[in-house]
Order: sequence, then structure tokens, then C-alpha cells
Amino acid sequence: MSTMSQRVTQHNLQKLFIKRFLLAASSYLMMLMLVGVAFVGGYFNGSTETVMAGGALVLLSQALLGLVFFSGNNLRFADPSLTEAQIWLAVGWETWLLSHLDSARGPFMVIYVVPLMFGLFHLSRAVFLRCAALVFGSFAMLNLYEAGQGRLDEPGLAAIQAAVLFIVLFWLCLYGNYVQASRQRMRQRRFALQAHQDTLRGMMRQLEDLVATDELTGLFNRRHFLRLASRELHGLRPGQTHGLALIDLDHFKRINDVHGHAAGDAVLQGFAQVAAACLREGDVLARYGGEEFVLLMLDSDADRLTLCCERLRLAFAAARPADGAVTSLSLCAGMTLLGEGDLLDDALHRADKALYQAKREGRNRCVAAWEYIDA
Repeated sequence: MSTMSQRVTQHNLQKLFIKRFLLAASSYLMMLMLVGVAFVGGYFNGSTETVMAGGALVLLSQALLGLVFFSGNNLRFADPSLTEAQIWLAVGWETWLLSHLDSARGPFMVIYVVPLMFGLFHLSRAVFLRCAALVFGSFAMLNLYEAGQGRLDEPGLAAIQAAVLFIVLFWLCLYGNYVQASRQRMRQRRFALQAHQDTLRGMMRQLEDLVATDELTGLFNRRHFLRLASRELHGLRPGQTHGLALIDLDHFKRINDVHGHAAGDAVLQGFAQVAAACLREGDVLARYGGEEFVLLMLDSDADRLTLCCERLRLAFAAARPADGAVTSLSLCAGMTLLGEGDLLDDALHRADKALYQAKREGRNRCVAAWEYIDA
């Protein structure tokens, strides 16, 4: 994955973390409203100062968490969503709230489950079990503390509440385990699908290479060259020119007849290797057919094209194919220039005429269309 893609992914994840935090913060605001209703209704055992202090601490904790998320400091933690930390905070606040409720404790116990729902899809099994144990342990310790202080008026009701909470947490853990297993299977399938897609993309690239490449020389084939040349021709700017050359290996039929087709193949491969060493990066060379090749020199003028073709001619004459059967090699080239508004077929026709002129003059030479042909 590229650095830009990683930044985009991290930015999107951070936006998701902030949305989850805002959802949790809004839940706190709704719970504070319920606490206010309980206080007004006389179900909250505490003074106005206690309610105000508790509400202020809740708001302060959410403000600090908001600062952490909006500043991006949450990304420094192993769990950037801070889900477990927020659950512990919520459980502590809920336990404090239940300690100030008597007859209304039952309905408010539902709030214990709310923070766990945030971690159902995001926490690992071990962490979720730890959070569930924290919830049950907090409620049990609250009841044991009140029993020790002689403030537990209805032990039987407290036992029933603890049993109900345990059953709810037990089934919630089972469901969480099922969710985590399902997510793991989906993740494995996604990875397998990604692997298949990568394999298919690799096969498509291989097919594209096979379609575009000449198998013997490794150069582009005629069809691919025409597509590339047409694209480059359409992109020509005013005053800009490309060089085009048709190259023919001299007496190639004689080489095949005298030395065999294996020697002819070695000559073609040798030319491709020599050309790779002589051409610039970005120049396009293709096998045009048989022993004929075509060269497109991007952003070139007459002098550069002539110099390149001559360098290629001399290098090929000095080359020796791998099998060593052929010791005398030469080529001829017909050169022309492509300008804005030129047609590729017309340019190839000019280069072909120049190539024919080179053969008429005795081969082993480069002939320019702008010198011999009225383009």
C-alpha cells in the first residue's frame, strides 16, 4: 500500500473513531437527563451538590476524551478507539449511580449493558470477557459493600438482580463470541478473495505482456507499437517532433537458408539486445514483422534520430550472435519525422520509401526521408 493510501485509510479510521466517541458522549448526556429525572422524582439518594458534582465529572471526562480524539493522540495507543478504557469509565460511573439508587436500581441496571454493546464488535474475546467480568464484579462488590454496612434492605432482591445480570452477561458473551468468530471467518474470506484478486491481476498483466510482446525477441509486437505510436502522435505539441525509423536486417533470408532458422533467430535476438543498449529509456522499439523492426524516438529531431540509427547500425555490425554461426551483420534504416497533424500511416509510408532507397544504394546504411522524398 502506498503512503498516500495509508494516510487516506488512517484518516477514514480516525473519522470513524470520532463518530463512535460522539455516539458514546451523546449516550452520557441522555443518562444525565435520566439521573435528573430520578433526582426530581425522589429516587436518588443524594444532595443536589452530589448530583452536580457527578454530572460535572462525567462532562469533564468526556471533554478530556474529546480532546484526545480530536487532537489525534488516540492513534498513539494500541487500541486507537479506546473502547476498553471507555467501558471501564462507563462501568465506574454506572456503579456510582447505582450506589445512590434504591427502588429505582433495577431499571437503571440496564445501563450496564450499554457500554458493552460498544465493544461487542470491536473487542477481542478475552477483552470482552474481562469487561463483562468487570460489570458483574462491580455490581456484586457494591451489594457486598452495602450488606457489610447494613444498608442492603432487600438482600433477596439484590440476589435476583445479580442473577439476572449474570445471565444477561453470560448470553452477551456467547453472542459476542459468535460475532467474533463470524468476523474472523469473514476476514479470512476477505483475505482469500484479495489473494485471488491479486492472482487474477497478475495473470491479466501476464496476458497483456503476451499480447503486447514478441515472444522471440522480447520486444513489442506490431499491434502494440501501432497503439503506442498513435497515442504519442495524438499528444504531440506544436513545434514538437518524434523520430520514426523502419529497420531491416540485411540478407536475413540468406542467413536462414545458409545457417538455418536457429541462426536466424539468434540474429534477431542479438539485434534486440544491441538495440536495448543503444536506445534511450522511453524510446519504443518493436518487431514489425519478420526481420523488420520499427523505432519511435520520442521528442527527437533529425540529428538525434540520425545519430541514434547510425549508432545502432555500427553496434549491430560489430555484434556476434550467441551461436557464432553468423559473423557478418548489417542493417539499413529508413528515417522520417513525425510532427503535429501527421498521420501515422503516412509517416510509415515515408519511412518505408526511405528504407527502400537504402536497399537500392547497397544496404548497410541509414537514409532520411526528408532528404530523398518530398514529404
